[in-house]
Amino acid sequence: MELDQLAWIFWLLLSVGLIVAEVFTLGFVLLWFGLGAIAAAIVGMFGLGLGWQFAAFVAVSGGLTMMSRTILANYIWGKEGSDVKMGMDSLPGKIGTVTSPSQGALNAAAVKVFGSEWTAYPYDGETQFTDGEKVEVVSVKGSSIYVRSITKELPGWKQD
Repeated sequence: MELDQLAWIFWLLLSVGLIVAEVFTLGFVLLWFGLGAIAAAIVGMFGLGLGWQFAAFVAVSGGLTMMSRTILANYIWGKEGSDVKMGMDSLPGKIGTVTSPSQGALNAAAVKVFGSEWTAYPYDGETQFTDGEKVEVVSVKGSSIYVRSITKELPGWKQD
């Protein structure tokens, strides 16, 4: 048997490996290459040569990758300059609770925001925070947040 006739087995094994590897990655790209390898295996099963198999792999993998990136970029992730914020960029404007009062010359306090405890400093540099006080995150710098006291509470605000 010729190598061209057995190449479909290689493509099939490659596809299984890529699809399984996709489970362990976050990029959502290996799936498309796995499907491209399946297309190449099908072309190989019909007896076409390595050139046709590789062309099928490139066409299907490339096409699916380009389509998914376009769809994800336009409809899920949003366009460039989108105002969707994630991670630390989403903290400014959020409300936290002081879990440890201000200490030291810099008035450092511990503040819990979204279940995570942060080292917090007063935005104005002078305010002293007390335990249980509600504060608003103004900015994030490194692994610290800068906060200010909330002066106007919402009607019906529950005290912890």
